Amino acid sequence: MADSFDLIVLGAGPAGYVAAIRAAQLGMKTAVVERERPGGVCLNWGCIPTKALLRSAELLSLMKRAKEFGILLEGEPRPDVNAMVARSRQIVEKLARGVEYLLKKNKIEHVKGTARLTRATSLEVSASDGKKRAVEGKRVILATGGRPRLLPGLEPDGKRILTSKEAMTLESVPKTAVVIGGGAIGCELACYWEALGTKVTIVELLPRLLPVEDEEVSRELERALKQRGIEVLTEHGFKSAKTSKSGVAVELTQKDGAAKSVEAEVVLCAIGVRGNVEDLGLEDLKVEVVRSFVKVGPRFETAAPGLHAIGDVIGPPLLAHKGSAEGIACVEAIAGQGDGTVDYSKIPAGTFTSPQVGSIGLTEAAAKAQGLDLSVGRFPFRALGRAIAVGEDEGFAKLVVSKKHGEILGAHVIGPSAADLIAEVAIAMGAEATVHELHSTVHAHPTLPEALMEAAGDALGRAIHI
Repeated sequence: MADSFDLIVLGAGPAGYVAAIRAAQLGMKTAVVERERPGGVCLNWGCIPTKALLRSAELLSLMKRAKEFGILLEGEPRPDVNAMVARSRQIVEKLARGVEYLLKKNKIEHVKGTARLTRATSLEVSASDGKKRAVEGKRVILATGGRPRLLPGLEPDGKRILTSKEAMTLESVPKTAVVIGGGAIGCELACYWEALGTKVTIVELLPRLLPVEDEEVSRELERALKQRGIEVLTEHGFKSAKTSKSGVAVELTQKDGAAKSVEAEVVLCAIGVRGNVEDLGLEDLKVEVVRSFVKVGPRFETAAPGLHAIGDVIGPPLLAHKGSAEGIACVEAIAGQGDGTVDYSKIPAGTFTSPQVGSIGLTEAAAKAQGLDLSVGRFPFRALGRAIAVGEDEGFAKLVVSKKHGEILGAHVIGPSAADLIAEVAIAMGAEATVHELHSTVHAHPTLPEALMEAAGDALGRAIHI
């Protein structure tokens, strides 16, 4: 006989465990089915450990500049990769225990194992010891997440050809590395390796790095990475890879069709993410899957009544906080609260490269494509006192604004703490504040958020410091 719940969430990543906790808060008897450690890829193998490693790399780079700040060090700072990795795993362990505590605190049952849907709201869960358990719910939410998308001919072996997971746990610093894919994951890990002393080449099929970001931001990031010694090959496609004892020989195709060869100790495949939709029983339920992502309606409902889906498994934007927002919205709609939707036009994103990138809303090109009458404001960090004082004055803040009403349509920051700075604009957009209000808000001096105030001033033709 099946154990019954009000809600069963399949997957305990940022989308799934947040949905489960919100459901428990609303009085639902809730279970989470998860075969691995709660927290998902983001906590265990993505957002959190990469940021820990990038912080180590950032500190190492800063220490190499110590003399610039009037500090003398004995000898050149050197990375201890094993210690860096160990620290990142300790942080993961601490946060994973925190998620487990939250599930227990909210009386959410963690059903450990691999699940398959027998009906839209019924599952069979297979534990690691082979035992099976039937569970059923009034509703089921799929939150199975995603995994790295792979290229034919570039299958990971964990030693020479890597996914981001293996790249984060290498025991030594590779002398050379090729990163296939110039998106957020590829660029972040390229920055990590470069800081540790690796000679890095980034290969991107499209004309620019971070293709989803504003074009000016992409150009500025490419300039900064090249200045750090990273080779950037845009409009280059992957053709083949051949491994040997010493490394990998990679064959590329350039825009004009000409061949190009690059060699490295390791190759990272970072071309994107695909949804985890296999072996769930979706075919039998006639649930539509498009390019590995589950198709849902405006309130996250699938074609099977009672079955919903959220997070990376339903597709871009592939962001942990987007999945969490979907989880809360979905559960509240099930409970009859809220409208059950997420405003995707106001979801911020951060890329923790060096320099950082933060963005929200429309790019300038996307706004122009909609035929909107725009005013664009910019402010360079090289003119900002705080940025100069801390020695991080690369990049700029940019606002895309509706000229008619002053509505903030988008913001794009590349520079120090950009991923944090973008929160100010997220609040402004969420509150429907205009560029006038952002500009008239008195900002503390000297601080980095002043760049946004100055960019707002530039959009209005009132900039003081440029």
